[in-house]
Amino acid sequence: MSLTYCDVAPGHAHHGPYHDTEYGFPSADDRVLFERLVLEINQAGLSWLTILKKRDAFRAAFDGFDIDRVAAYGEAERERLLADPGIIRNRLKVDAAIENARRIIAMRATHGSFDGWLRAHHPLGKAEWVRLFKRTFRFTGGEITGEFLMSLGYLPGAHQRHCPVWSGVAALEPPWMVAVRQGFAGYDA
Repeated sequence: MSLTYCDVAPGHAHHGPYHDTEYGFPSADDRVLFERLVLEINQAGLSWLTILKKRDAFRAAFDGFDIDRVAAYGEAERERLLADPGIIRNRLKVDAAIENARRIIAMRATHGSFDGWLRAHHPLGKAEWVRLFKRTFRFTGGEITGEFLMSLGYLPGAHQRHCPVWSGVAALEPPWMVAVRQGFAGYDA
């Protein structure tokens, strides 16, 4: 039997608070959505613990994940980020954060917000979400997209039913639960 995040995260200094108060919890706040996207992109090839430990440094480096400010970054800010030892200094990941902020701003014209864009496409199965994210954002593949969506309640799987956090998340009616209640069966596909 393999252990799940719900089995190992509680009580851990970094994983515990994230698991208990954020993971799987829905949010309509574009700043939260953008932060999670940037963190998931930066986790690629690394452990989630590494990202959680650097989270405060990421917030400082990316101006609190203010989408408009990040979208306006130029070469000076890019170089500042690449020199910042508190974050992941990977040019592809830094460039993706800046470009994805610009793409989220563009979503405002068509969907009002990043949250509006997500809700307009929901529900989709993971494979469909991955294709959509690859067309829409930079540096997003299956793992990044899946974890991003699961972490925000668009895909099931963040918590096991035996997890004490399950009922708190369920009370917030994450999008995946609403879709299942309405008859969507595409999560198993």
